[in-house]
Amino acid sequence: MKILYFTATGNSLYIAKSLGSDYYSIPKLIKEGKYDFEDEKIGVVFPIYNGGVPKIVEEFLNKAKFKSKYIFGIATYGMYAGAASRHLLEIGNRNGIEFSYINEIVMIDNYLPGFDINKELEKEPKKKIEENLEKIIKDINEEKKYIKKHSFIASGLRMLSEKLFYDDQFEKNFTVENTCTGCKTCEKVCPVNNIKVDKKPLFMSNCQRCLACTNNCPHNSIRVKKEKSKARFVNQNVTLKEIINANN
Repeated sequence: MKILYFTATGNSLYIAKSLGSDYYSIPKLIKEGKYDFEDEKIGVVFPIYNGGVPKIVEEFLNKAKFKSKYIFGIATYGMYAGAASRHLLEIGNRNGIEFSYINEIVMIDNYLPGFDINKELEKEPKKKIEENLEKIIKDINEEKKYIKKHSFIASGLRMLSEKLFYDDQFEKNFTVENTCTGCKTCEKVCPVNNIKVDKKPLFMSNCQRCLACTNNCPHNSIRVKKEKSKARFVNQNVTLKEIINANN
């Protein structure tokens, strides 16, 4: 089984690791130009952005060629799943990728302008992450056929939200405090090489809004406009080194 994942703060990487030992970073695959995969099972694991599939994952799937009898998708989210399953199906249909199983798992949300991380962490026990993950692993091991349902209304709201709220200059939302040491962690965790550090980070124009830079900053020096708190989040089951290896 091959698992292809995109991660910023470790949630999706943790899911990928839990599913099997043969997992590959989508940003790294894009940089290496690797899009062809063959196995008995192939999975795609990603966080939900704006109620749908992140642009970097869609970019990858637009070029991917999968040869497998069982292809699955797992989407991670914090509060609102939107229409990610329907969006993934649409991407698959136009690219000849037939999904047998698509499911979602609620985890800690890391979108700082929308969520106070301290409050999110307080809710973690109620989310039953491990219990829900065990069910998903069992489904995939048994090759269960299942597609998470979303209404056409949810799909319409996703597309409307994308048009109204997508910020193609999101990099302007970042500021850097004087506690920054120029350690280049933000540069290393950025999945699209959008940050260059001299003395301080310089944010360029291809931001994916993943917030890997600020959540992984060891000095908590990168602020985001309208953030709910200064607290940050990285999945406790994933190391900074793993996130750097995934995105660098």
